[in-house]
Amino acid sequence: MKEQFTTNAINLKSYSISEADKIILMYSQDKGLIRGVAKGIKKTKSKLGGRMELLVANKMMLVKGRNLDTICQAEALNTFFNLRSDMNKLFYAMYCSEIISNFGIENDPNSKEIYNLFYTFLDKLSQSKTKEEIMLCVLRFQLKIMEITGYSIELQDCVKCLKTPNEEEIYFSTEQGGILCKECAREVYKKIKIPHKIKEFLFVLLKEDFYAHTKYDESATEKICQVCIDLLKKYIEYYSPKPFKTAQILESIR
Repeated sequence: MKEQFTTNAINLKSYSISEADKIILMYSQDKGLIRGVAKGIKKTKSKLGGRMELLVANKMMLVKGRNLDTICQAEALNTFFNLRSDMNKLFYAMYCSEIISNFGIENDPNSKEIYNLFYTFLDKLSQSKTKEEIMLCVLRFQLKIMEITGYSIELQDCVKCLKTPNEEEIYFSTEQGGILCKECAREVYKKIKIPHKIKEFLFVLLKEDFYAHTKYDESATEKICQVCIDLLKKYIEYYSPKPFKTAQILESIR
């Protein structure tokens, strides 16, 4: 008898493999990335139905296969319904799901932490009311997913000399993995100067809990958030093992 297992998982991508079947790429709470065949999903009477739509969290029952698992049952835990009523929310959710699929691995030792972060992000994003709230949510996700996957950004001390930079002269280097002081920045070819307030803004978002209310929840403007999202997007793309396909989508919601 083939082995069955259950897990909570969020749908990331789907691929058609026949007139009736699809492969669903999911990120699961205890197994990292998994790929399951949803047989008959394209048929109108399919029992899986809308639960196999992208960005839906399900409690799954699957049968273990040699190369691909087979999805037997799916019980929706959260459809994050409000994501689909706002293009800003939907496009940012698609971008962040690509981060998960690019950095996630099978049997990921950090699967529980990554799944919980992604679930929290989608839930918070779906409930966001303003463009600023949406962008703050994305920033928190960008910072925290890189920390969990081992690419945390140093935002307190200079990555080279380990000293706290002067507030008037702070630089950021993607290749170096964080901020630089004035003296060390001279030795690095690719870097950009960033305001102290931007550094502090990102540092607070990185260290605080995802649901924590900070002073920036009221003071952060759309322009500031966009600058930071672009900065982190370049950082994430630099360390990603795969190229991103959603970059052009984000340009359409500026």
